[in-house]
Formats: sequence, C-alpha cells, structure tokens
Amino acid sequence: MNGLYHLGELPTAAVEALAARALALRAGAQPQRFDGRALGLLFFSPSLRTQASFQRAAGLLGLDLVQLQAGAGGVWGIETEEGAVMDGANAEHVREAAAVLGRFVDVLAVRAFPKGQNRAEDERDPMLAGFRRFAGVPVINMESSRWHPCQALADWSTLDMLGVHKRAKFVLTWAWHPKALPQAVPNSTLTMAAQRGMEVVVHRPRGFELAQDVMEEARALAARSGGSVVESDDRGCLDGAQVIYAKSWGSLAHYGDAAAEAGARGPFRSWCVDSTWMARARPDARFMHCLPVRRNVVVADEVIDSQASVVIDQAENRLHAQTALLEAVLSGAGRPESPASTAGREKSPGRPIRDPSSAMEMKR
Repeated sequence: MNGLYHLGELPTAAVEALAARALALRAGAQPQRFDGRALGLLFFSPSLRTQASFQRAAGLLGLDLVQLQAGAGGVWGIETEEGAVMDGANAEHVREAAAVLGRFVDVLAVRAFPKGQNRAEDERDPMLAGFRRFAGVPVINMESSRWHPCQALADWSTLDMLGVHKRAKFVLTWAWHPKALPQAVPNSTLTMAAQRGMEVVVHRPRGFELAQDVMEEARALAARSGGSVVESDDRGCLDGAQVIYAKSWGSLAHYGDAAAEAGARGPFRSWCVDSTWMARARPDARFMHCLPVRRNVVVADEVIDSQASVVIDQAENRLHAQTALLEAVLSGAGRPESPASTAGREKSPGRPIRDPSSAMEMKR
C-alpha cells in the first residue's frame, strides 16, 4: 500500500479491512512492531488530534519519530513550483526537501492546508503532490487542500463501532463560521459516506455547494456501493437522519475574496446545529464533527454535550485508524501499486528504497 492521498482511491473492501483493524486495535489487539523503522511527520498547518494521534501510533508500532514544523523556528520555506526563480521567501525546493526526508524515514506524513487565494492552484495540492513525487517513500496525507483521508477513515470506523447501518441516512450539513474554511473535510466526509453505501444528503445554503467534481465522484462511489447522494437547502432534509455531521466550508464562488465571502455567509448565521435540528432526526441519531469546533456557532452546547454527540469517540478513533493505516503501509499489506499511482513519481538514486507493495527492498 503506497501511502494514502484520498480514501476514495482505495477499494471499498480495503477500507472496510482498515476500519475493522482499527476497531480491533481499539478493543485491545496488539499492534505490529516495526522496530528500527521511522515515521516522518511534517506539519505546514496547525494540528492537535492529528499530531498527537500520529505520535502515539508511532510509539505503539515501535517507530522512530522525526517530526518537523513549518514556520518560525521550524523548517525552511519550501517552494513547489517547477522552474521557480527562488529569490523570495522560500529557501528550499520540494525536490530536495522531499528527497532528503525520504532518505531518513520509511514513511512520511504531510499536512498542508490551502493558501485560500487561488482555487486552481490550491486544488493541485502542490505540497502533497511534490512530496508524493519526490520522497521515494510512501506518503500519507494528514490533510491537504482537497482531502483529509485520515479523518474519513476514523469516521468510517466510528460508524461501524456505533452499529450505524450502511444504508442509513447521513446528513452532512454546512454550518456558519466567522471565516471561510477549506473543503478537505467535507469532501472526504461526503465521499466516505457515499463509498460506505449510505443515503447521503449534503445540506447547505445556495452558494455553498461543494465542488462539482467531488459531487460527481461521490455519486459514482454511491452507485457502486448501493447508496445515494443528493443536495438540499431545505431544513426538512434532516428528517429521519441517523447521523448529522456538521462542518463549515467556504463558498467556491467567492474563493479568495474575504469580503464577498463574508457577505455571502452573513444571512446564514442561524445555521447552527441545536436541539431543534436534532429533533428532526431519528431519536437515536448521532451528532458528529471532526473537531476543533466553535461552540454555539457551529453546534449548540445542548447538542455537543448530549448523549447524541460522539465527537470524542471520533477523535479517539483517529489513533486507531492511523495505527491500522501505518501497519498496512509498513507491512506492504493492501493493494499493489497501479501504474496510475506511480505515474510521475521520482525516486532519487543511491538509497535502498523499500517497495511498499512487497516485502522486498531493491537498490536504486
């Protein structure tokens, strides 16, 4: 298994196996040990759950940990553009940074949020793309401009743990927030629920639709898994929901324009999940959110502190899901590499490169 960029890239059976392994680990199964091997963590963006859970997973698996943080006192600024004349703030190019880190570790995990100014540039996920191309080792996406597969895998595990039926109604609802947020979590949440085969509703105001290509992928995943995907701006779509998953995201129509974005979201301040929202769902409905969450902005205290809320279980399952994922990557379990998964990736010469699709090492 050559790292993970987007959960939807994996066959459904592989995701189900990872989720099952995560729950086995949560129940007390012993993780595999990979003593003498190393995990690299590179954060360009803030983190609490992701950072702590990957650190703990490394310890459980016996991995040496190399952790780096961008910004003041951290790593050099990294350029991602090909042919760049590097006379600005960035002192290092991703070609060298990725290749060097790939010599130090066996698997590398990278977190890099979008800049939020140029949609086309952000959707290329240049930092993740660069590390995947040049590191020469498996790369795990800890959240990028487009996707957050680790959160999605943990959420799949949580739904399985709670016994939520694969055909249950799952409402991903937009919520108000004082600023535009990236779409990685809603994209991954939507496609996760669709791939699981659920009856998915994207509840959002007009003007806050998710990207068309993401919606198309979600519908294709749902069709293969026996589920469905629809959109609605009608609060009535909450009726009969088994899961209400709240998340804020920005308007693609006003991408990079903070003033226009603020004006667009202004009328929707009332979009906060409170008891009246939950009352429309099933009596046993669950409230989910990836955290961090702004209380009484995105969700009311009465909901997040209720028995319906499973946000802490979701967060704990980040640890177990990522432990299962690292096991699969480091043991060579899972699908073999396809030509598409290796296209364009470059490995620097001279280092023993561990082929993640087999137990063998070969000299480059």
